[in-house]
Amino acid sequence: MRAFQVTGFRAEPALADIATPSPLAGEVLLDIHACGLNFADLLMAKGTYQDTPTPPFVLGMEVCGTVLAQGKGVTTPPIGTRVAVFGGSGGLAQRGVFEAATCLPVPDTMSDDVAAGFYVAYGTSHLALTDRARLQRGETLLVLGAAGGVGLTAVEIGKALGATVIGVARGADKLAVVRAAGADHLIDSDTQDITAAVKALGGADVVYDPVGGDSFKVAMRATNRKGRIIVIGFASGDIPPIPANIILVKNIDVLGFYWGGYLKFRPDLVMDSIKVLMDMFAAGQLQPHISHTLPLDRAGEALDLLRTRTSTGKVVVTMRP
Repeated sequence: MRAFQVTGFRAEPALADIATPSPLAGEVLLDIHACGLNFADLLMAKGTYQDTPTPPFVLGMEVCGTVLAQGKGVTTPPIGTRVAVFGGSGGLAQRGVFEAATCLPVPDTMSDDVAAGFYVAYGTSHLALTDRARLQRGETLLVLGAAGGVGLTAVEIGKALGATVIGVARGADKLAVVRAAGADHLIDSDTQDITAAVKALGGADVVYDPVGGDSFKVAMRATNRKGRIIVIGFASGDIPPIPANIILVKNIDVLGFYWGGYLKFRPDLVMDSIKVLMDMFAAGQLQPHISHTLPLDRAGEALDLLRTRTSTGKVVVTMRP
Protein backbone atom coordinates (compact mmCIF):
# COMPACT_ATOMS: atom_id res chain seq x y z
CA MET A 1 0.00 0.00 0.00
CA ARG A 2 1.03 3.63 -0.43
CA ALA A 3 1.94 5.61 2.67
CA PHE A 4 3.58 8.93 3.59
CA GLN A 5 6.41 7.79 5.80
CA VAL A 6 9.02 9.26 8.13
CA THR A 7 12.22 7.23 7.83
CA GLY A 8 14.40 9.56 9.92
CA PHE A 9 14.22 13.01 11.47
CA ARG A 10 16.89 14.45 9.17
CA ALA A 11 15.07 13.36 6.02
CA GLU A 12 11.88 14.74 4.55
CA PRO A 13 8.85 12.44 4.82
CA ALA A 14 8.12 10.73 1.51
CA LEU A 15 5.68 8.40 -0.21
CA ALA A 16 6.63 4.74 -0.02
CA ASP A 17 5.22 1.30 -0.78
CA ILE A 18 4.92 -0.60 2.50
CA ALA A 19 3.17 -3.75 3.70
CA THR A 20 -0.45 -3.50 4.78
CA PRO A 21 -0.58 -3.95 8.58
CA SER A 22 -2.70 -6.60 10.28
CA PRO A 23 -4.89 -5.75 13.28
CA LEU A 24 -3.76 -7.11 16.64
CA ALA A 25 -6.02 -7.84 19.60
CA GLY A 26 -8.29 -4.86 20.26
CA GLU A 27 -7.57 -3.26 16.88
CA VAL A 28 -9.35 -2.84 13.56
CA LEU A 29 -7.95 -2.47 10.06
CA LEU A 30 -9.41 0.53 8.22
CA ASP A 31 -9.67 1.30 4.54
CA ILE A 32 -8.70 4.96 5.01
CA HIS A 33 -10.75 7.51 3.07
CA ALA A 34 -9.23 10.74 4.39
CA CYS A 35 -6.76 12.04 6.96
CA GLY A 36 -6.90 15.39 8.77
CA LEU A 37 -3.58 17.18 9.27
CA ASN A 38 -2.50 18.93 12.46
CA PHE A 39 0.36 21.21 13.48
CA ALA A 40 1.62 18.29 15.58
CA ASP A 41 2.33 16.37 12.35
CA LEU A 42 4.99 18.96 11.51
CA LEU A 43 6.59 18.52 14.92
CA MET A 44 6.42 14.74 14.68
CA ALA A 45 8.19 14.76 11.31
CA LYS A 46 11.10 16.55 13.01
CA GLY A 47 11.05 14.36 16.11
CA THR A 48 10.11 17.21 18.45
CA TYR A 49 6.55 16.17 19.34
CA GLN A 50 6.04 14.68 22.81
CA ASP A 51 4.51 11.45 21.48
CA THR A 52 6.68 10.81 18.41
CA PRO A 53 7.07 7.13 17.41
CA THR A 54 10.44 5.63 16.52
CA PRO A 55 11.08 5.78 12.73
CA PRO A 56 10.04 4.43 10.38
CA PHE A 57 6.42 5.43 10.91
CA VAL A 58 3.52 6.84 8.91
CA LEU A 59 2.38 10.40 9.62
CA GLY A 60 -1.28 11.34 10.12
CA MET A 61 -3.02 11.53 13.48
CA GLU A 62 -6.75 11.36 12.68
CA VAL A 63 -8.71 9.59 9.98
CA CYS A 64 -12.04 8.57 8.57
CA GLY A 65 -12.30 5.10 7.08
CA THR A 66 -14.27 1.87 6.78
CA VAL A 67 -13.60 -1.19 8.93
CA LEU A 68 -12.08 -3.95 6.80
CA ALA A 69 -11.03 -6.46 9.47
CA GLN A 70 -11.14 -6.96 13.24
CA GLY A 71 -8.40 -8.12 15.56
CA LYS A 72 -8.85 -10.76 18.24
CA GLY A 73 -11.61 -9.96 20.68
CA VAL A 74 -13.13 -7.15 18.63
CA THR A 75 -16.86 -7.27 17.91
CA THR A 76 -17.52 -3.56 17.44
CA PRO A 77 -17.43 -1.53 15.30
CA PRO A 78 -18.66 -4.15 12.80
CA ILE A 79 -16.90 -4.71 9.50
CA GLY A 80 -18.21 -2.23 6.94
CA THR A 81 -18.81 0.56 9.48
CA ARG A 82 -17.55 4.04 8.54
CA VAL A 83 -15.72 5.48 11.54
CA ALA A 84 -13.58 8.40 12.69
CA VAL A 85 -10.61 7.76 14.95
CA PHE A 86 -7.56 9.41 16.47
CA GLY A 87 -4.60 7.06 16.15
CA GLY A 88 -1.68 9.39 16.84
CA SER A 89 0.01 8.25 13.61
CA GLY A 90 -0.61 5.96 10.65
CA GLY A 91 -3.27 8.04 8.90
CA LEU A 92 -1.49 9.13 5.73
CA ALA A 93 -1.83 5.74 4.11
CA GLN A 94 -4.32 3.72 2.13
CA ARG A 95 -4.91 1.42 5.12
CA GLY A 96 -4.10 1.48 8.82
CA VAL A 97 -4.72 -0.26 12.14
CA PHE A 98 -6.29 1.60 15.08
CA GLU A 99 -7.74 0.82 18.51
CA ALA A 100 -11.32 -0.35 18.09
CA ALA A 101 -12.44 1.23 21.36
CA THR A 102 -11.64 4.75 20.11
CA CYS A 103 -13.42 4.38 16.76
CA LEU A 104 -16.73 6.24 16.56
CA PRO A 105 -19.33 5.66 13.84
CA VAL A 106 -19.69 8.65 11.52
CA PRO A 107 -23.18 10.03 10.86
CA ASP A 108 -24.40 9.74 7.27
CA THR A 109 -24.65 13.53 7.09
CA MET A 110 -20.92 13.96 7.79
CA SER A 111 -18.59 13.64 4.77
CA ASP A 112 -15.32 11.69 4.88
CA ASP A 113 -13.29 14.90 4.68
CA VAL A 114 -15.14 16.56 7.57
CA ALA A 115 -14.98 13.41 9.73
CA ALA A 116 -11.23 13.08 9.13
CA GLY A 117 -10.58 16.57 10.48
CA PHE A 118 -13.16 16.62 13.26
CA TYR A 119 -11.72 14.61 16.15
CA VAL A 120 -8.64 16.60 17.23
CA ALA A 121 -9.60 20.22 16.55
CA TYR A 122 -13.13 20.10 17.94
CA GLY A 123 -12.15 17.69 20.72
CA THR A 124 -9.34 19.99 21.83
CA SER A 125 -11.48 23.12 21.97
CA HIS A 126 -14.46 21.47 23.61
CA LEU A 127 -12.56 19.89 26.52
CA ALA A 128 -10.25 22.89 26.91
CA LEU A 129 -13.15 25.32 27.21
CA THR A 130 -15.48 23.15 29.29
CA ASP A 131 -13.28 20.97 31.50
CA ARG A 132 -10.23 23.20 31.96
CA ALA A 133 -11.31 26.82 31.48
CA ARG A 134 -14.85 26.39 32.80
CA LEU A 135 -16.11 28.94 30.29
CA GLN A 136 -19.45 30.38 31.41
CA ARG A 137 -22.31 31.89 29.46
CA GLY A 138 -21.87 35.67 29.23
CA GLU A 139 -18.08 35.62 29.63
CA THR A 140 -15.69 37.02 27.01
CA LEU A 141 -13.47 34.53 25.20
CA LEU A 142 -10.37 35.74 23.36
CA VAL A 143 -9.17 33.28 20.69
CA LEU A 144 -5.64 33.73 19.34
CA GLY A 145 -4.83 32.17 15.97
CA ALA A 146 -8.58 32.12 15.41
CA ALA A 147 -8.42 31.15 11.72
CA GLY A 148 -6.32 28.03 12.39
CA GLY A 149 -7.38 24.43 12.80
CA VAL A 150 -8.13 24.55 16.54
CA GLY A 151 -8.71 28.30 16.79
CA LEU A 152 -11.68 28.25 14.45
CA THR A 153 -13.33 25.46 16.43
CA ALA A 154 -12.79 27.43 19.65
CA VAL A 155 -14.72 30.33 18.09
CA GLU A 156 -17.63 28.06 17.17
CA ILE A 157 -17.75 26.22 20.49
CA GLY A 158 -17.32 29.42 22.49
CA LYS A 159 -20.36 30.88 20.76
CA ALA A 160 -22.34 27.68 21.32
CA LEU A 161 -21.50 27.91 25.04
CA GLY A 162 -22.89 31.44 25.18
CA ALA A 163 -19.67 33.46 25.31
CA THR A 164 -18.85 36.73 23.56
CA VAL A 165 -16.00 35.77 21.24
CA ILE A 166 -13.09 37.96 20.14
CA GLY A 167 -11.14 36.39 17.28
CA VAL A 168 -7.54 37.35 16.46
CA ALA A 169 -6.07 36.50 13.04
CA ARG A 170 -3.77 37.94 10.39
CA GLY A 171 -5.31 39.80 7.45
CA ALA A 172 -8.77 40.47 6.07
CA ASP A 173 -9.20 37.08 4.36
CA LYS A 174 -8.56 35.10 7.53
CA LEU A 175 -10.70 37.44 9.60
CA ALA A 176 -13.59 36.88 7.18
CA VAL A 177 -13.39 33.15 7.94
CA VAL A 178 -13.36 33.89 11.68
CA ARG A 179 -16.42 36.12 11.34
CA ALA A 180 -18.25 33.39 9.43
CA ALA A 181 -17.53 31.02 12.33
CA GLY A 182 -19.45 33.34 14.65
CA ALA A 183 -16.93 35.71 16.24
CA ASP A 184 -18.52 38.85 17.71
CA HIS A 185 -15.39 40.99 17.38
CA LEU A 186 -12.33 40.74 15.12
CA ILE A 187 -8.74 41.90 15.68
CA ASP A 188 -6.13 41.97 12.92
CA SER A 189 -2.83 41.02 14.54
CA ASP A 190 -0.93 42.52 11.59
CA THR A 191 -2.28 46.03 12.06
CA GLN A 192 -3.88 46.36 15.51
CA ASP A 193 -2.63 46.51 19.08
CA ILE A 194 -4.19 43.35 20.54
CA THR A 195 -3.95 44.46 24.15
CA ALA A 196 -5.55 47.86 23.51
CA ALA A 197 -8.27 46.42 21.28
CA VAL A 198 -9.25 43.72 23.80
CA LYS A 199 -9.23 46.17 26.73
CA ALA A 200 -11.49 48.50 24.74
CA LEU A 201 -13.97 45.61 24.51
CA GLY A 202 -13.90 45.08 28.28
CA GLY A 203 -11.01 42.61 28.53
CA ALA A 204 -10.96 38.82 28.28
CA ASP A 205 -12.24 36.39 30.91
CA VAL A 206 -10.78 33.39 29.08
CA VAL A 207 -7.88 33.35 26.60
CA TYR A 208 -7.47 30.40 24.22
CA ASP A 209 -3.85 30.35 23.03
CA PRO A 210 -2.54 27.89 20.42
CA VAL A 211 0.09 30.42 19.28
CA GLY A 212 2.41 31.27 22.19
CA GLY A 213 5.28 33.74 21.80
CA ASP A 214 4.46 37.43 21.83
CA SER A 215 0.75 36.72 21.41
CA PHE A 216 0.65 35.13 24.86
CA LYS A 217 2.35 38.16 26.40
CA VAL A 218 -0.01 40.72 24.90
CA ALA A 219 -3.08 38.61 25.68
CA MET A 220 -2.05 38.28 29.32
CA ARG A 221 -2.02 42.05 29.64
CA ALA A 222 -5.62 42.14 28.38
CA THR A 223 -6.86 39.35 30.66
CA ASN A 224 -9.32 40.38 33.34
CA ARG A 225 -8.73 39.73 37.02
CA LYS A 226 -9.54 36.10 37.89
CA GLY A 227 -9.28 35.31 34.18
CA ARG A 228 -8.06 32.01 32.76
CA ILE A 229 -5.48 31.51 30.00
CA ILE A 230 -5.46 28.11 28.31
CA VAL A 231 -2.11 27.11 26.79
CA ILE A 232 -2.95 24.93 23.78
CA GLY A 233 0.28 25.01 21.79
CA PHE A 234 3.07 27.06 20.27
CA ALA A 235 2.37 27.55 16.57
CA SER A 236 4.65 30.58 16.62
CA GLY A 237 7.57 28.32 17.49
CA ASP A 238 8.23 30.37 20.63
CA ILE A 239 7.45 29.05 24.11
CA PRO A 240 6.86 32.18 26.22
CA PRO A 241 8.15 32.60 29.78
CA ILE A 242 5.21 33.12 32.13
CA PRO A 243 5.61 36.09 34.49
CA ALA A 244 4.52 34.81 37.88
CA ASN A 245 4.19 38.33 39.26
CA ILE A 246 1.39 39.17 36.81
CA ILE A 247 -0.38 35.89 37.61
CA LEU A 248 -0.19 36.81 41.29
CA VAL A 249 -1.28 40.44 41.04
CA LYS A 250 -4.19 39.78 38.65
CA ASN A 251 -5.22 36.44 40.23
CA ILE A 252 -4.96 34.76 36.82
CA ASP A 253 -5.01 31.00 36.20
CA VAL A 254 -2.66 29.73 33.47
CA LEU A 255 -3.90 26.29 32.45
CA GLY A 256 -2.10 23.75 30.33
CA PHE A 257 -4.18 21.59 28.03
CA TYR A 258 -2.89 18.58 26.06
CA TRP A 259 -5.73 16.67 24.45
CA GLY A 260 -3.54 13.62 23.79
CA GLY A 261 -2.83 13.39 27.51
CA TYR A 262 -6.55 13.09 28.24
CA LEU A 263 -6.63 10.02 26.00
CA LYS A 264 -4.30 8.35 28.50
CA PHE A 265 -5.69 9.41 31.88
CA ARG A 266 -9.36 10.27 31.11
CA PRO A 267 -10.31 8.55 27.85
CA ASP A 268 -13.91 8.47 29.05
CA LEU A 269 -14.04 12.28 29.02
CA VAL A 270 -12.61 12.35 25.49
CA MET A 271 -15.16 9.91 24.12
CA ASP A 272 -18.03 11.67 25.90
CA SER A 273 -16.82 14.98 24.47
CA ILE A 274 -16.67 13.65 20.90
CA LYS A 275 -20.18 12.23 21.23
CA VAL A 276 -21.45 15.64 22.39
CA LEU A 277 -19.72 17.27 19.43
CA MET A 278 -21.21 14.75 16.99
CA ASP A 279 -24.65 15.67 18.37
CA MET A 280 -23.85 19.37 17.98
CA PHE A 281 -22.85 18.74 14.36
CA ALA A 282 -26.06 16.79 13.71
CA ALA A 283 -28.05 19.70 15.18
CA GLY A 284 -26.34 22.16 12.81
CA GLN A 285 -24.45 23.99 15.58
CA LEU A 286 -21.02 23.29 14.04
CA GLN A 287 -19.93 24.10 10.49
CA PRO A 288 -16.44 22.59 9.97
CA HIS A 289 -14.24 24.63 7.66
CA ILE A 290 -11.77 22.88 5.34
CA SER A 291 -9.68 25.26 3.27
CA HIS A 292 -7.70 22.65 1.30
CA THR A 293 -8.23 19.02 0.28
CA LEU A 294 -5.34 17.29 -1.49
CA PRO A 295 -4.66 13.70 -2.61
CA LEU A 296 -2.10 11.45 -0.89
CA ASP A 297 0.57 12.02 -3.53
CA ARG A 298 0.53 15.73 -2.55
CA ALA A 299 0.79 15.14 1.20
CA GLY A 300 4.03 17.12 1.32
CA GLU A 301 2.27 20.15 -0.16
CA ALA A 302 -0.55 19.72 2.35
CA LEU A 303 1.91 19.90 5.25
CA ASP A 304 3.51 22.98 3.71
CA LEU A 305 0.14 24.73 3.92
CA LEU A 306 0.31 24.33 7.69
CA ARG A 307 3.99 25.22 7.86
CA THR A 308 3.50 28.48 5.96
CA ARG A 309 0.17 29.27 7.68
CA THR A 310 -1.50 29.52 4.30
CA SER A 311 -4.51 27.45 5.31
CA THR A 312 -7.57 28.29 7.40
CA GLY A 313 -9.47 25.72 9.42
CA LYS A 314 -8.41 22.21 8.44
CA VAL A 315 -6.25 20.71 5.71
CA VAL A 316 -7.32 17.20 4.67
CA VAL A 317 -5.53 14.57 2.60
CA THR A 318 -7.71 12.06 0.76
CA MET A 319 -6.78 8.63 -0.49
CA ARG A 320 -8.67 9.34 -3.70
CA PRO A 321 -6.39 9.82 -6.73
